[in-house]
Amino acid sequence: MKQKLNEILTNGLAEIEKSADLKELDEIRVKYLGKTGELTQILRGMKDVAPEDRREVGSLANSVRESLENGLSEKLANLENAKLMADMEKEKVDITEPSKGVKKGALHPLTRFNNKFMEICVEMGFSVIQGPEVETDYYNFEALNVPKNHPARDMQDTFFISDNILMRSQTSNMQVRAMEKMKPPFKIVCPGRVYRNDSDSSHSPIFNQFEALVIDENIGLKDLMLMIKEILRRLFGENVKMRVRPSYFPFTEPSIEIDATCQMCQGKGCSLCKGTGFSEVFGAGVVNPKVLEMSGIDSKKYSGFAFGPGIDRSVMVTNKIPNIKYLFRNDIRFLKQMR
Repeated sequence: MKQKLNEILTNGLAEIEKSADLKELDEIRVKYLGKTGELTQILRGMKDVAPEDRREVGSLANSVRESLENGLSEKLANLENAKLMADMEKEKVDITEPSKGVKKGALHPLTRFNNKFMEICVEMGFSVIQGPEVETDYYNFEALNVPKNHPARDMQDTFFISDNILMRSQTSNMQVRAMEKMKPPFKIVCPGRVYRNDSDSSHSPIFNQFEALVIDENIGLKDLMLMIKEILRRLFGENVKMRVRPSYFPFTEPSIEIDATCQMCQGKGCSLCKGTGFSEVFGAGVVNPKVLEMSGIDSKKYSGFAFGPGIDRSVMVTNKIPNIKYLFRNDIRFLKQMR
């Protein structure tokens, strides 16, 4: 057995020294030290060695294993270093060559649209406010006329952290917080990320909203329609057409959906607008008096209206993007097309 151990050591070190690449070196490791390797088989046969020889044979076997492992480690380092040097030589850059110019970056399409919409609102006298994305059930639902067990909660598949804490499903939470603290009249916009358990070509679990709220005396649906018409004109141009549909939101009454000329097909009809020539842009409505009262505003003196676009969907339509996921992948090829 001693002779066999010496042969394993001699042959193993010789093969390690001759190995030319990492694959061949790993095969040598398996051959001698693997589960069925030559040295492993000898160690398993130690029970057959005479008791008086076991100490000496065991010590020799351990020495052989250590020598092979050291040889493998040293050869591995040499091969990896050689590969690194070869790769560096292959990718060598001649720093004396003339520059190819500096590539300029650009804002993400979501940021561009968000900035544009914010600029329009600020020009119209709105203040911009932001708030928490992790919210309480009260501000996300109850203060917006959606008490616990209300059927309207099924309209949004919400991410709950606990019974009372959740990832906000709408930026309307900031409208409630503003109404509690600000004295009417006021106009605010609340941009930010929201979260819903929804995912397909036009929906994402994380998306962006931009909600606006106006509180004043003697304002209503007519004022809302005029303001939205002007915003659409500034967003999409003079030729944009608007279509109004009745809808339902628990925090507004009446509630409407605003469609605008589909920017993908310019009103001709396509798969995105389902052949109608219009695509959904805003959800809107007159603030429910109950919501005003819950936030400490006298609903007999003041009224208000709220509206907001889905930023992501608007960017999709404006830039003819077929799938909302493209906006979040950070694929440089896609982003270059959006410059």
